[in-house]
Amino acid sequence: MTFKSIYPYTQETIAEYPAHTKEELEKKLQQGWKAFAALKQATLEQRSEWMVKAATLLKDQVTEHATLITREMGKTLKEAKAEVLKCAATAEYYTANIGAMLQPRIIPSDAKKSYAAFEPKGIVLAIMPWNFPYWQVFRFAIPNILAGNTVVLKHASNVSGCGLAMEKVFREAGFPEGTFQALLVSSKDIEPIIGDNRIQGVTITGSTPAGMSVAQLAGKYIKKTVLELGGSDPFIVLKDANLAEAAKTAVKARMQNAGQSCIAAKRWIVDKAIADDFTQQVQSLITSLKQGDPFAADTDTGPMARPDLAEELGRQMDKSIEQGAQLLAGGEQDGCNFTPALLTGVQPGMAAFEEETFGPLATIITANDEGAAIRLANQTPFGLGASLWTKDIEKAARLATLIDSGNVFINAMVRSDARLPFGGVKLSGHGRELSLEGVHEFLNIKTVYIQ
Repeated sequence: MTFKSIYPYTQETIAEYPAHTKEELEKKLQQGWKAFAALKQATLEQRSEWMVKAATLLKDQVTEHATLITREMGKTLKEAKAEVLKCAATAEYYTANIGAMLQPRIIPSDAKKSYAAFEPKGIVLAIMPWNFPYWQVFRFAIPNILAGNTVVLKHASNVSGCGLAMEKVFREAGFPEGTFQALLVSSKDIEPIIGDNRIQGVTITGSTPAGMSVAQLAGKYIKKTVLELGGSDPFIVLKDANLAEAAKTAVKARMQNAGQSCIAAKRWIVDKAIADDFTQQVQSLITSLKQGDPFAADTDTGPMARPDLAEELGRQMDKSIEQGAQLLAGGEQDGCNFTPALLTGVQPGMAAFEEETFGPLATIITANDEGAAIRLANQTPFGLGASLWTKDIEKAARLATLIDSGNVFINAMVRSDARLPFGGVKLSGHGRELSLEGVHEFLNIKTVYIQ
């Protein structure tokens, strides 16, 4: 079996990678376990030194890495560069803060001294998607490796080159051989890896069905999981919002990365009192976006990552129109190229409301009042993020407690940030990445009691 990397904009095959054999996979697990012993014995200062070097390599080689991202999954080069630099900044953030995050927590008890220690456990398997091929990986790998765990990565097959390039970064930064390894393996062959005793946890970012499958296997083998899955994030605009800023942010939050983001603003829920004005503003902004060559400096949105993804988005759009929605802009498809589209009149029961739409398709849903807006926001099996727009911050804080999601951003678009815990509820998954909570997910929280 071979994995192909295909440039989405032209459908040109740019590379082919042979799958690892069973023998090669076993060798990599052996190397990962050996690296774990070395990494655990290394001081935090030494691990931090290596990680700073990794950050430096990413910054020095940003164009090289960004070009690979764009070639393999199609996002614009400027978006790809920003992704690589965000990884470097996150490495620098954690090296500056990981010491405090790993400090034992003193717990008063009847002992002379009692505390919780945070210790690495071994190899963690990461199953990662193609949409942010560097960020999704680095945001998990950086804190885990600094804490002393090692990582094996099963990346999406269409970004195999990205997985191998990240492995090279860790190797060149000086980490023990095997600290971070890319596994070229198909999804159907993942169970023996999850079941291997050297694997101490599994993290997956991907679709809800993929998360369910991995969670079932991990449960079978008693392995800890973190699941960051699908989303249908609401973008709620109340009648007292700063409308111009909300419209501008809504378009960015929906259309960046050609709309291919778990935390994209997929359902714009707008108070009926301002719905017409909001619609006019976002329609103007969307029709001004240029879709096309991701390497062109003036391109706003590149192609989608695969033709089947564009076809599925087209199906959801066409089905919603059949169900009564109106197409106000875009929606033309040519291979992976899908022009940014806007649907209005979207209601519960329509495909664009009920399903996760993973691409440049914006939807406007009208709410009678703020109570109806919150009910519509929660009328989904997903619960990853939400954006809420109003000038009344006290009201916003109150309404935020009523929204079923792992993240609520008030007067801002939802985004991931190393300083903030990130994850979802309901079918969007469980567990957290980033911040202190993300550091501790795959560590042994060991109670020590001294009498």
